[in-house]
Amino acid sequence: MKLQPASRKELSRIALGTLACDGVMIAALFVLSLVGVGTFDVFRILLGAACGSVVAIANFAILCLTVQSAVEIENKKKMKARFQLSYNVRLILQAGWVVLCFVLKPIHFVAGAAPILFPNVVIFFLQSRNKLFPKSDAPAKALPDEDEPEDTLGTFEV
Repeated sequence: MKLQPASRKELSRIALGTLACDGVMIAALFVLSLVGVGTFDVFRILLGAACGSVVAIANFAILCLTVQSAVEIENKKKMKARFQLSYNVRLILQAGWVVLCFVLKPIHFVAGAAPILFPNVVIFFLQSRNKLFPKSDAPAKALPDEDEPEDTLGTFEV
């Protein structure tokens, strides 16, 4: 299955944001090493950041593919099962990566494990700037049901 253009666009936004967060993390680790907290081993940190970012971006790509495929499912139970399976697989992927970061000494633990959180940071940042859904990509607002009265609370008629 191929990513749809909207999913591809969001994936590229998440990837660029994750790389920006990598830069901030590397700079923070460098500053911490200057004040005596840990050592700054360039190879270990870059390897951890690169591999952790690949895991984070792959996780988001799997999420996009799952949403695309689940939209086509008519049965709600099957759709829920698909989402649950995807969630479990992605969670195991992330947990396995964190364990590998801890076990493998060539990978800096913090630099490898932190990028898993970066897509969430990017989404929160975009949401705080009201850029999560640009006007052209904004989801359609649901129309009120005809049976339910409109919410007129807070309006006054004179």
